[in-house]
Amino acid sequence: MTSSDLKKGTANSSLLGRETPYCNIYSPDLLFPIPRQEKRFELGIDEQALPFNGLDIWTAFEVSWLNPKGRPEVRIADFAFQATSANLIESKSFKLYLNSFNGSRFASEEEVIEVMEKDLSAASGEAVTVDFRKLGGHELLFGDLPGENLDDLDIEVSDYTVKPSLLKVEDELVELEEVNSHLLKSNCLVTSQPDWGSIVIRYSGQRINREGLLKYIISFREHNEFHEQCVERVFSDIMQRCAPTELTVYARYVRRGGLDINPYRSNFEDEFDISRTLRQ
Repeated sequence: MTSSDLKKGTANSSLLGRETPYCNIYSPDLLFPIPRQEKRFELGIDEQALPFNGLDIWTAFEVSWLNPKGRPEVRIADFAFQATSANLIESKSFKLYLNSFNGSRFASEEEVIEVMEKDLSAASGEAVTVDFRKLGGHELLFGDLPGENLDDLDIEVSDYTVKPSLLKVEDELVELEEVNSHLLKSNCLVTSQPDWGSIVIRYSGQRINREGLLKYIISFREHNEFHEQCVERVFSDIMQRCAPTELTVYARYVRRGGLDINPYRSNFEDEFDISRTLRQ
């Protein structure tokens, strides 16, 4: 299968919000790519000269297939999609695709990984890496978000749709500041179902006013956009309004349907790894 074999379209033409049959026979055609440039154009991001690098890190907790004798295998899987890839994968189609492995036989775990990497790379337009973890023999450890938490600031809030003008800088330079919040909430672009998340912002430059930053994060509360698009919007708005010399934006979203999506974008870091929080 090549990328030309895959159907692509806008979010509204995806399977989100529609009744769909359950398929348990391997079917790569279930994957529904959506061009990233649709929203990046809205943000003024040049696809040929992205202002950031990064990954979309998906964790799947409902991965299973049959071994050659028909015995089920189960794994937790991590998928890393490049921010430079042409397409993101619509989440419902990804869940349906993963479910299609449930009744199919594969020779080995390595074959399943190879098949998934091939299909997802074709769908996204760039190499995707897949990592499996067995259940048992280890624990999923929880940690705290890095940086100082903003959530106890005594602020008055009245804006629940994205308002970049809330972002302001102060007359002070910081070498590196890191803050976080658990008050990020947005809604699915198509179904308007709530997406709950936590966010980390690490930057250098003029100090960003914390009250305004928290109000800005809260202003996503009634905003309809996919996880990856929200993170890129935060990155773009902070760059335009506050002009930091260095910036990383990382979000961990609460899982839905056995999948969580954790995008990060940065103009100075190649990797950004934080522990899974209790919400995930």
